[in-house]
Amino acid sequence: MTRQYSRITGTGSYLPPRRLTNADLVAELAAQGVETSDDWIVERTGIRARHFADPGVSCSDLGVLAAQKALEAAGLSAQDIDLIIVATSTPDMVFPSAACILQNKLGANGCPAFDVQAVCSGFVYALTVADAMIRTGTATKALVIGAEVFSRILDFTDRTTCVLFGDGAGAVVLEASDTPGILASDLHADGKHVGILCVPGQVSGGVVQGHALLKMDGQAVFKLAVGVLEDAARATLAKAGKTQDDIDWLVPHQANIRIMQGTAKRLKLPLDKVIVTVDQHGNTSAASIPLALDVGVRSGKIKKGDTLMLEGVGGGFTWGAVLLNL
Repeated sequence: MTRQYSRITGTGSYLPPRRLTNADLVAELAAQGVETSDDWIVERTGIRARHFADPGVSCSDLGVLAAQKALEAAGLSAQDIDLIIVATSTPDMVFPSAACILQNKLGANGCPAFDVQAVCSGFVYALTVADAMIRTGTATKALVIGAEVFSRILDFTDRTTCVLFGDGAGAVVLEASDTPGILASDLHADGKHVGILCVPGQVSGGVVQGHALLKMDGQAVFKLAVGVLEDAARATLAKAGKTQDDIDWLVPHQANIRIMQGTAKRLKLPLDKVIVTVDQHGNTSAASIPLALDVGVRSGKIKKGDTLMLEGVGGGFTWGAVLLNL
């Protein structure tokens, strides 16, 4: 019996049309009495622009457009898909899942569909779950999507967080294969760090209780992020029997250019092997890795046969990595 693996056969992404440069955002914040500057944002984050969804545009709206592009790249129709996983922290509603709503918009009704909530690590988690389901024969053609409308949960009186995030979606088609695609993964979480990055609110009795906007201790996140990302990458390489020299491209979560540079340095990877989109997209949470992957593929940088390391870290505190051959 031929062993079954999973391979990415198509990528896609979508960014809402409204693009705000740092200058645009600085002007909007100044009108509300919040002071910041382009220099301040670029120096600390590397971000120069981000995209915000218009009112009424939901997570599933962004996700379905990215999914359609991934399907087109894979040469498949929505009816071919037998699994949909959406990684998001900003779903359309409390329930049902964004995946079920997206499934109906896509026209892939009938297959299993569910959300994964691991914040900025969500896509790595979702991809690992889809890979496991394909390996066990539960699915053969999966859509794995990261989609976020983080602009809806930002506190625009807090200049340390509201300049960091953007909206967008990225997607991949993952198909069963008799040759290895996804080689190994490594996932972790540590709930004792819940308080350093969270949205500490909930709906109760029809009203919001607590604080329904994002809160972050940036220094604490930075200190944790670089270390755990290196550890996850090395553990994933060890599981696959590979070394850092085998990595053609590092496709990291696009949180902060300094975190990305720090991780690359620890892995002894030159910066020209790192896919960087944070400057134009900001931090799109669970969407950032598939967005960056699609940019890399469509730009011609990432080619079929390349070995990629995907890695992310996010609230929870969650982190993980996936090594794959494209």
